[in-house]
Amino acid sequence: MIRCVRIWTGADGNSVFEEGSIAMHAGEHDQHGGRGDVFSEVMHAASISWRETAAGGAFAPHNAPARQFVLTLSGTLEFRCASGATFIIHPGDMLLAEDTTGSGHSWRLIGDAPWRRAYVIVGEHALTLFIKGEPA
Repeated sequence: MIRCVRIWTGADGNSVFEEGSIAMHAGEHDQHGGRGDVFSEVMHAASISWRETAAGGAFAPHNAPARQFVLTLSGTLEFRCASGATFIIHPGDMLLAEDTTGSGHSWRLIGDAPWRRAYVIVGEHALTLFIKGEPA
């Protein structure tokens, strides 16, 4: 399963997060020669963009500019909420950023790798396929 951390604005106006994964399942009819793939339902996206931040980068508290997935290709980051709670994102992890209001979150790169990522903007009511709980 693909690890995903969801961050959103709680009732008190502060960002909170939970760990989970993206809903995926095995197909009834494997169209790719029995390789054992699992897959998600199709999710609609409004746009995708790419960004790279050099090692050592950080960003002060801010809100997500839109409801979006952030797909980390390289780099390891520590995210922090105003409460002091933190979580780590590793290459291959996804962040579902829904804290478009409130106190926001900050991040800093850990280690020597640059942060290469894709931002996938999803609509306000788009299905995200996020499942709360530890990835399998």
